[in-house]
Amino acid sequence: MRIIIAGGHGKIALRLERRLKSRAVGIVRNPAHVADVEATGAEAVVCDLERADLEQVRRIVEGADAVVFAAGAGPGSGAARKDTVDRAASVLLADAAEQAGVRRFVQISSMGAGKPPAGGDEVWAAYIRAKTEAEDDLRRRDLDWTILRPGHLTDEPGTGLVKLVPQAPRGSVPRDDVAAVIVALLTGSGTVGQTLELVSGDTPISELVAPE
Repeated sequence: MRIIIAGGHGKIALRLERRLKSRAVGIVRNPAHVADVEATGAEAVVCDLERADLEQVRRIVEGADAVVFAAGAGPGSGAARKDTVDRAASVLLADAAEQAGVRRFVQISSMGAGKPPAGGDEVWAAYIRAKTEAEDDLRRRDLDWTILRPGHLTDEPGTGLVKLVPQAPRGSVPRDDVAAVIVALLTGSGTVGQTLELVSGDTPISELVAPE
């Protein structure tokens, strides 16, 4: 299994790469981040998804078994980068997956997507709008997609116990558990075409998704 992970130096992505090791290929924008990705046991590829063209990304994705969109503009970025990263980069990766014939696509979104906030912080509204539009784009595609909306992310140790449902109550979830759930989504069946929200709960991750 070969898994392409966009946003390969992100906090969730690095945890995911530690689990997948040599099965993972992390896409990073900054060459200085290559060593951190390789330290997980994964391969690193330098590609700026805000500037890359479709052919560049298609070559990276070609031959993969699945792609995971884990990229994000991150804290401190303005509204413009919420669009170019959280929306446009996801669209580009999905375009590349379609052209390369890679059907499995897991998109990390956010709780709150699909319900653009009224008023409030302009950057947060741009973030939610970008995530919503990226989800909408993916749903229109002939891909085996799953959209994962985690709650508030923490760096606490994972518990292995979560709630993964179409609509979850507001809550938090350790990034360790998000990474473990993504592995389950990639190696199991039954979540294709679903949008799922994720918070800490009482269900073991091993019981969430039926193995293939």
